[in-house]
Amino acid sequence: MHPMLNTAIKAARRAGAIINRASLDPDRLTVARKGPRDYVTEVDRAAEEAIVEALRTAYPDHAVLGEEYGLQGPDQAEFQWIIDPLDGTTNFIHGLPNYAVSIALTQRGQVTQAVVYDPARNELFTASRGGGTFLNDRRVRVSGRIRYHEALLGAHWPTPADADQGSSRFRAMAEGSTGVRRLGSTVLELAYVASGRLDGFCGVGLKPWDLAAGSLLVLEAGGLVADFDGEQGWMDSGNVLAGSPKIFTHMLTALQPKP
Repeated sequence: MHPMLNTAIKAARRAGAIINRASLDPDRLTVARKGPRDYVTEVDRAAEEAIVEALRTAYPDHAVLGEEYGLQGPDQAEFQWIIDPLDGTTNFIHGLPNYAVSIALTQRGQVTQAVVYDPARNELFTASRGGGTFLNDRRVRVSGRIRYHEALLGAHWPTPADADQGSSRFRAMAEGSTGVRRLGSTVLELAYVASGRLDGFCGVGLKPWDLAAGSLLVLEAGGLVADFDGEQGWMDSGNVLAGSPKIFTHMLTALQPKP
């Protein structure tokens, strides 16, 4: 195992232990609102601090970009960690065990190592560029499903009220599939695409810490990741499609504006 991946795993498990302890007594959580339907707890912050400490102790010359504290370390560092200490905070607040820790390493802007850890289920998803994707040390692949009407999708997209976001296009994509699940944790949904539990995922307005680790999991498991034009601008735009090759193609076609 790559030593940097091993460091990330240790950091993710340390954060997971903090999250699991707090989950035993959710009524004691201090919750603050960052924006509409966007919450943060002291657990998010404590988990991020634990991750940053572990990473910067091992690699003091690396930068760390986190959801709660922003960029720490040199701006132009060759290596940058991108972390989400608790993706699925709203689920966590409600005691719904569907959340995860996400840690990715980029080298000169390319994601090379990825960890997504689900502390509630003790499921560890990992990937190294060129080395495949693993779930608890077992190699996993995207699903082999080829018929779109049988595909189960994950989603983070606008509601029908958001007409300016092209909701009719998302509705067409959804209606062609067997169903859509909004699980409330993008990083887990991408991990589930990588492991074949979901056939595809469509997300709108996401952040780098939502996408960095999960995208490498999908790619190393044989899947495809692109923006809504089929290009590679998804990390900048936050608009992303991911899936097994056949289902990805169907999703991309379904999403195109009709003349």
